[in-house]
Amino acid sequence: MGVRLCCGDHSGMMMAPRRLTLLLIIGFVWESQLVVCREVTLPTGPLYRVAGFPLSLPCTVSGFEGPRTQDFEWFLYKEGAGALQIGVVSTRDQGFPYTPFQGRVRSGEVRVERDSGDQARLVIQRLRPDDQGRYECYTPSTDSRYQGSYSASVVVKVIQDTLLITHSRILSGQPVMEGTELQLTCAASVQSAQHTHVSVTFGVRGSTDSGSLGHNLREIISLDRELRVTPGRGGSYEKRYTDGEITLEKKSGDGGRDLYVMKMSVLAPEDSGSYFCEAAQWILDPSGQWERIAQRTMELGNLSVQPLADSLSVSVVPVGEVSLQPGSPLSLTCQVLGAGWWNRSALLVQWMRRGPSGGVEVEVARMGPDGVVSWGDDTSRGGGGSMEKEADGRFSLRRFSAHPADAGVYRCAVSVYAGRPSPEPSSPATLTQRSDGVTVSLRSKDVSVSAVVDLPRRPLLKRGSTVTLLCNISVMTTGPAQVEVQWLQRKEDPDEKEETPSEDTKGSVLAILTYDGMSRIYSNGSDLSVDRISAGTYRLRIFSALEGDQGYYQCQAEVWTQDPHGGWYSTGTKTESAMVRVYLYARVADLLLIPLVVGVSSALFVGVVIIATVTCCFMKRLARQRSQIRK
Repeated sequence: MGVRLCCGDHSGMMMAPRRLTLLLIIGFVWESQLVVCREVTLPTGPLYRVAGFPLSLPCTVSGFEGPRTQDFEWFLYKEGAGALQIGVVSTRDQGFPYTPFQGRVRSGEVRVERDSGDQARLVIQRLRPDDQGRYECYTPSTDSRYQGSYSASVVVKVIQDTLLITHSRILSGQPVMEGTELQLTCAASVQSAQHTHVSVTFGVRGSTDSGSLGHNLREIISLDRELRVTPGRGGSYEKRYTDGEITLEKKSGDGGRDLYVMKMSVLAPEDSGSYFCEAAQWILDPSGQWERIAQRTMELGNLSVQPLADSLSVSVVPVGEVSLQPGSPLSLTCQVLGAGWWNRSALLVQWMRRGPSGGVEVEVARMGPDGVVSWGDDTSRGGGGSMEKEADGRFSLRRFSAHPADAGVYRCAVSVYAGRPSPEPSSPATLTQRSDGVTVSLRSKDVSVSAVVDLPRRPLLKRGSTVTLLCNISVMTTGPAQVEVQWLQRKEDPDEKEETPSEDTKGSVLAILTYDGMSRIYSNGSDLSVDRISAGTYRLRIFSALEGDQGYYQCQAEVWTQDPHGGWYSTGTKTESAMVRVYLYARVADLLLIPLVVGVSSALFVGVVIIATVTCCFMKRLARQRSQIRK
C-alpha cells in the first residue's frame, strides 16, 4: 500500500546531529501513525464528451484502512446551481440516486462497473446535454481516523453530436466474379469547437457456419486518428495490403467533408459478406490520452463473390478424336469461358501431349501472360507449327504438316491470374483447369524393316588394323523411304560368363548416319567413319583399332518416309541387329618384341658382370705389384 505524508513537512531540516537523530526517531514513531491516509483520484478535466454517446469515469481510492473492497458514491453539481448536490449512483445504497437519475439507474443506463476492490467507474450509456457539470466521486470512510481526501471531482462538458457519415454507393447484392475490383467510398465530417480527429474503418461481416451474416466481423483497413493506414489483422488483409491489392485513400470532398476511398483490386470468395464503414471522433484529454467520444457506422450492402472454379470452363475443339494422313495440317483450338473481364485477368495457356501408348505428359507449347510463346521440347520446336491467340478466350495450336511423332492425347491447361493483368513470374495462379483430352492419330504406311550386322571374313583382326562392320538393312513399304542408322558398342566385361550379352543390354552410341546422309560421331577416342556403300548396306570403320575397341557391336535402323509436301518424317518403325563380337589379336611385331627385349636385357647384364669381374681382378693384381716394388 502506498504511503502518503498527510501532515507536516520534513524538508530542509538542518540541526545538530544528536538533536536530528532524536527528532528522526520521534518523527518515525509519529509518522508511522499519521502518514497512512486516504486519497481518491479521478481523470484530469475538463473532459469533453458527446451527447448520445457513453461516458466512463474511473475512480480509484488508495491509502485506506479497512476492507479491500471499498464503496463509491457519485454526485453531480450542475453549472449555475451552486453547491446543490445531486446523487447519481452508489455501490452500497440502491436508494441513493436522486429523482433525475432513478429511472436511468433502474434501466442500467447509469450504473457502476467495478474494476477491482479499490477502483470502480461511473458509466452513463447515453449522455444528455443536462448531464454536464462537475462529477464528484466520494468514498465512505473505513479508516480508524478521518484523514486524507475522501472525494475527488472532475468537470464534464457535453458537446453536440456533429459526426456525419454518408456513402456514395450501396452494394446491390448481385454476385460478382472472383478477381473483380471493388471500390467503396464514405464521406465523414465533424463540426466542433474543440480540436478533434476522425478515424475511418472499412469492414465486413462474413458468413457464419449457419450461412447467416453478422457475427463474423472483420476489419479490412483503417485510417486512424493520426492518418496512419492499418490493414485488418484477420484473414489475408495484411499480405494483400503489402502487395498493393487493398488501399485506402483520403480525399477532399464538397461541403468540407472528407472522402475515404477503399479499393480491393482482386476480390476473393472469402470477401463475401455485409460491408460497412465506421467513423469515429477522437479527442485528446488533459491526461494526454486519446479518447473516442463518438462513433457512427454506415451499412454499405451485401456482396457475394462467386468462386472462379464455379464459372471457369476450358475445352478443346474438335472434340473426341482426330484422324489424319501423314503430312496433313493439324489444328486444335482451346476455348476458355467464365474467366471474367479479359483486360483484368492474365492467362497462362499450355498445350500438353501424352503419347498414344501413355507415358509422361509433355508440354508442346505455352503462351505466357505476356503473350510470349515458347515450345516445350526439340520435337515440338522443330515440328513446324504455331500457337496463337485468335480472340479473347480462343487459343490455337497448329501443325503445318503432322507426322506420327505428333500423335497422342492433347489437352489444354489454363491458369488464371484473377484480377492481375501482369502477374510476377513467381506469383501463384488463382486457379488452373484442364480440358478433356482429344486423341490425334495418324494413318501411317505399312512399313517393315530388318537389320543384320556382319563382320567380313578376313585374316585375324590385329591391334592397329582397320576394323570394318557392315549393317545390311531391308525395308518394305510403298513410296520413298530412307533409313537412319545408329552404331552401338558394348565393351566386354571380364567377369561376364555369357559369351553374348542379352538383348536387354544396351550399348553406347558410337556413330549415327541420318536419313539425309549426315554423320555424327560420338567417338570413344578412336578414329571412326560411317557411310552407305550400297542401297541397303551401311558401314562402320574403326581405324588403327585399339584394345578399347574390343566388345560387342550392333546397328539400329529407323525408317523415314516422305509426306505429300516433300518433308521427311520418322515412321516410328525401328529394328536392331544381333550383336557381333570384335576381338583384336596382338601383332607379330609385338610378339617378337618380347624375346628381343628379354635377350637384349640378358646380354647387357652378362656383359656388365664380365666387365666388372675383369676390372676387379686387374685392380687387385696391380695393387699386389705396387706393394712388391716398395719392398
